[in-house]
Amino acid sequence: MNKSGRAGGNTSSGTISREQILATAEDVFRRFGPTKTTVMDVARALGISHGSVYRYFDSKIALRNAVVEIWLQRFSGKLEKAGAVPGPARQRLRFWFDTLRRLKTAEYRRETELFATYHELVQDSQPVVSAYYDVLILQLENIITAGIDNGEFQNCDPRTTACAMLDATTLFHHPWHAAAWHGKEIDDEFERVWTLVMYGLLCA
Repeated sequence: MNKSGRAGGNTSSGTISREQILATAEDVFRRFGPTKTTVMDVARALGISHGSVYRYFDSKIALRNAVVEIWLQRFSGKLEKAGAVPGPARQRLRFWFDTLRRLKTAEYRRETELFATYHELVQDSQPVVSAYYDVLILQLENIITAGIDNGEFQNCDPRTTACAMLDATTLFHHPWHAAAWHGKEIDDEFERVWTLVMYGLLCA
């Protein structure tokens, strides 16, 4: 985790940046938990007044949502690149979902405590989560549309299909199920679900 910009009690409120506040907030949320953490806690960790934090974020909710948004953007940005790789739509679609699974599993294993913290934060940041979900749906729509246009996939509504695919694979990428993301069994389960999903998409 990037802890740059933290200077404890030596940080000047005149030079503090939005990025420094968010990086520190991420750490403070992890240490104290989203519920117990206050804006004052974040300000104290930076060595500034809470008023300096409010210059960028008008409430704890705004600060929390910004932290969640950055976390989710880390995933969506990498997934956008995954979906843009050259090749048949079928392969691109599989690579997108493989990337989603890999990113979530790696984050959970590397920072289990922080992952749990973000999961708790996400529960109260529904507008941010909805925006993230829409970004993922659009990425999948683009791949599915390309598959329909080149004859790989049957004619279907791309958005409805994208939503159905995310719903069908929830077990393999939603934080609620993180504890199950290990062992050969989960990979076998994914293959079964994937086979069924692709059966519905591929032309007869």
